[in-house]
Amino acid sequence: MGVMRFLALFILLFSVLIFQAAEARIRRYKWEVKYEYKSPDCFQKMVITINGQSPGPTILAEEGDTVIVELTNGLLTENVAIHWHGIRQIGTPWFDGTEGVTQCPILPGETFTYEYKVDRPGTYLYHAHYGMQREAGLYGSIRVSVARGKTEPFSYDYDRSIILSDWYHNTTYEQVLGLSSIPFDWIGEPQSLLIQGKGRYNCSLVSSPYVCNATSPQCSPYVLTVVPGKTYRLRVSSLTSLSALSFQIEGHNMTVVEADGHFVEPFVIKNLFIYSGETYSVLVKADQDPSRNYWVTSSVVSRNNTVTPPGLAIFNYYPNHPNKSPPTVPPAGPLWNDVEPRINQSRAIKAHHDYVIPPPLTSDRVILMLNTQNEINGYRKWSVNNVSFNLPHTPYLIALKENISGVFDPTPAPDYFDLENYDIYTKPNNSNATSSNSIYRLKFNTTVDIILQNANTMVVNNSETHPWHLHGHDFWVLGYGEGTFNMSSDPRTYNLINPIMKNTAPIHPYGWTALRFRSDNPGVWAFHCHIESHFYMGMGVVFEEGVERVGKLPSSIIGCGKSKGLGGRP
Repeated sequence: MGVMRFLALFILLFSVLIFQAAEARIRRYKWEVKYEYKSPDCFQKMVITINGQSPGPTILAEEGDTVIVELTNGLLTENVAIHWHGIRQIGTPWFDGTEGVTQCPILPGETFTYEYKVDRPGTYLYHAHYGMQREAGLYGSIRVSVARGKTEPFSYDYDRSIILSDWYHNTTYEQVLGLSSIPFDWIGEPQSLLIQGKGRYNCSLVSSPYVCNATSPQCSPYVLTVVPGKTYRLRVSSLTSLSALSFQIEGHNMTVVEADGHFVEPFVIKNLFIYSGETYSVLVKADQDPSRNYWVTSSVVSRNNTVTPPGLAIFNYYPNHPNKSPPTVPPAGPLWNDVEPRINQSRAIKAHHDYVIPPPLTSDRVILMLNTQNEINGYRKWSVNNVSFNLPHTPYLIALKENISGVFDPTPAPDYFDLENYDIYTKPNNSNATSSNSIYRLKFNTTVDIILQNANTMVVNNSETHPWHLHGHDFWVLGYGEGTFNMSSDPRTYNLINPIMKNTAPIHPYGWTALRFRSDNPGVWAFHCHIESHFYMGMGVVFEEGVERVGKLPSSIIGCGKSKGLGGRP
């Protein structure tokens, strides 16, 4: 009897250990980042790859898993840092991957290890967060499935990830030089749109066949093969450096079911409007004529898209040949300057009725952020409340945690701009602004409202779309509006019943977007426009909250600026 009890106890303990191991696993990745010559749109240029790939390898994990990425910088003459976009880094703010905010950059030849927990299922991203390296191809997908035993509020047969991006032929160095010059030299519109790293440029515009080769297999259209009658979950993400996009699959409806890791009350669309830094899951059923293939297209919206041709891929019905072109002309995208359907989609995104996380009904602090284009000493900049942001040489997290003084301007960043006396529809008469690396100090565990207000640029009758991304948090999207935000009446229109939670949201031209979040994640977090050139030109801020609660910093993130000699790099 004693032996039987011992065996039963042993089996029980062994089962518990096996169950725990299955519940939360460690996912290890070993990556080398380096430059390679690639032709993603048939035009050959230097691309930053991970293990030879761009987009890089997809990180596959399960809710509760720990992801460990051992990253070697093989760029030879450039630093690097990688941000895990949408991963809140609860308990690991030093691995957010934002150079100048949470870590020193990874030097050429160095190997750096990121380690973090994926605490929530959903669709996320990773990408470079040093200079403008993201648009050189350094990005990829993170796909987190629900924990075993849990279910999602929708069903599908297959799961696929698709990253949409835009593509420039000039290097990031050439673009940065133009942005930093007097006179200002704008980067212009992208040459191509890529779907999962593949596009097509018109090589007849290039004189040398060695530079642009239309027959290169690297630029053959991306093919998504489907089985007739099956339902596909497409995790569609945007990592464009400039463009807002429309995504559609010829002849097929899409049902939106997830946004930035949160389940959505399902709604059906023909076109998915998507902004840089956003992720969506859409369900698509292969229910059309199976004897042919169909076009998948992406097209520019919110900017004049006569310059950049649409991105094209093939929705391939098995067993048709994947290279069989559809018999139709690719469908035209929506009008680039038609704002109404874009605002309508933004307002349609609400939390799934079974997964509503109610927002606090009131906030403790309201920060109004007026987005403007300005000049400082003749240099073109983007600003928030007339202040253009720049990063210090010592990361904020290190400076604050290690009490290093003189790193950044201690003057509080401004909470407000006099909107009552500012005409958002007019090119400003006085375009001068100031530059600062000051930050917002938030009281820990309070509720903060952010009102993003758009305005006219330094071009007459022009207001641009800006997708804003918050690190370390999700926020409730309380509402979108047109015109100048009214502090008295507009808060009464907020959705406090079932607002979606996201980490990235747009402000539309001449409009406003209201966000609410809890300052409950100790650390220092960037909040910025996700357009590469705009953030480089100063369109961002930094929040500090509860930094005294942050644990001991890993020595691997230390060693630059005034943190040299603190136990990090020699």
